Amino acid sequence: MEWLTSTKIPVGTTARVIFDWLQTNGAWFFDGLALAMEHMIDAILWVLQTPHPLVVITAFIALTWIVQRNWKTCLLVLLGFLFILNQGYWEETTESLTLVLSACVVCMAVGVPIGIAVAHRPRLYAWMRPVLDLMQTLPTFVYLIPAIVFFGIGMVPGLIATVIFVLPAPIRLTHLGISSTPMPLLEAARAFGATPRQTLWKVELPYALPQIMAGLNQTIMLSLSMVVIAALVGADGLGVPVVRALNQVNTALGFESGFIIVVVAIMLDRMLRVDRT
Repeated sequence: MEWLTSTKIPVGTTARVIFDWLQTNGAWFFDGLALAMEHMIDAILWVLQTPHPLVVITAFIALTWIVQRNWKTCLLVLLGFLFILNQGYWEETTESLTLVLSACVVCMAVGVPIGIAVAHRPRLYAWMRPVLDLMQTLPTFVYLIPAIVFFGIGMVPGLIATVIFVLPAPIRLTHLGISSTPMPLLEAARAFGATPRQTLWKVELPYALPQIMAGLNQTIMLSLSMVVIAALVGADGLGVPVVRALNQVNTALGFESGFIIVVVAIMLDRMLRVDRT
């Protein structure tokens, strides 16, 4: 077996060379991207933290009613936020929601157009599928290394790592929704003289809307699962007390902060749950 290990394929060395080249020649791009991400994060954080918590809670309940039209779901959201206030985790929760909402904005803005494009180009999707598999299966801690190299420490590298991990979900579900549009609907639209643009906006997107909303739901859930990992690169939020509890072997703090993450996940899931029946 020595002949097999004597000549090692330079995977790590090649990656290091690529990252060094990008760091040297693409500093202007990464600095601009980091600045744009920081402005978006600061804006969302200002919206969530500047008003009184009860005002923010009322806004979330109103959004829940608009989306679900169910008073039981609104009551669940109210009780969840009141529990968070009772435990004293409001600031950390708003910081985590900022990371989640920022990831949603970026992932949906990038993922939905890509999903539409690959749904109309099967060969392109066949080429992209291994890349999407790699993005979802590569250990998330690996993403933190280039994120730190290019963006330093803070919320931005946590957001970038989250986006890379989450982005395949809206791409796949948008592709599924668009590509599963029944052929009779498409033929009827073309028979009435609809252009490709009109077919997309008036037939394909309305039919694929449940799948796109499911992609949004998955984006939120996967982003929330990255909260603790993002805390390892300096991102604020509910991941910070979890990491602190791990370092201190503090069972009470770990269970308390972990339960808050579960409550936030349940609330967001119920708010955006899509009826697939």
